[in-house]
Amino acid sequence: MTNLDFSSQTTLITGASSGIGRAVARELAARGSDLVLVARRIDRLDALAHELRNAHDIRVETVPADLSVRRPGPAIRDELARRGVGVTSLVNNAGFGSDGAFEDEDPERLADEIAVNIAAVVDLCHTFLPDLRAAGHGMLINVTSEAGYQPIPGMATYAATKNFGIALTEALWWELRGSGIRTVAFAPGLTATEFFDRIGGEQYSGNRKTPEQVATAMLRAVERPVPGPTAEANRSTSPVAWVAGLLPRRARLALVARVAGADRLMQARWPVAQAG
Repeated sequence: MTNLDFSSQTTLITGASSGIGRAVARELAARGSDLVLVARRIDRLDALAHELRNAHDIRVETVPADLSVRRPGPAIRDELARRGVGVTSLVNNAGFGSDGAFEDEDPERLADEIAVNIAAVVDLCHTFLPDLRAAGHGMLINVTSEAGYQPIPGMATYAATKNFGIALTEALWWELRGSGIRTVAFAPGLTATEFFDRIGGEQYSGNRKTPEQVATAMLRAVERPVPGPTAEANRSTSPVAWVAGLLPRRARLALVARVAGADRLMQARWPVAQAG
């Protein structure tokens, strides 16, 4: 696969108003990519767009969007077409989660979580893949999670949505062979972002990376000679996942529940804030 020329890209990033999405936008802007920034908070998007235009002399478009609505992709694509903007790369970063006992969770919140973490990712991939294929050189990055590599009691819905993202991206990686599209499911690991602001982070042990460190690791993964289908910012957890994968499913679940601290996670808490 040929080297990726970021200066020839127009990259759409969801959840770009804060955290990992914002850091990825800054990293890509420094490499010369034009950008489309998508999130709910237009004031934050516009401030970031102003910063990046001035710093890097690139084109930056902002599109406010609620990704929990049904099929957000076509409206975003139509708005960009109206502005004469064609997308060549896509970073599906927006997402949110919750923890606690499944039966205690707000069903409306769960529906939105599934909509943003699954339905919107599917729709945006399906909407923009023809544009990425037509460009013939770009990237498709779906931000997943280390939680997605196994079921996690106490984070049942979140882990399941991220497992879906991994499976979807791996299948697309195979389908897109030879297209020039670098396809990667990227798991950031624990990161110091707004993801934990409302829930608190004391129940999640381990060092947290900065969004900037995660953005650098993400682009390093996509720049590999043969990228994908999966990559992680934090490889230190891989031995646990590898060992768990060798066990029967019941034993694997018991190991994961113990390592993840499922009993703590199942205590009543506020839902995690949505990214973007």
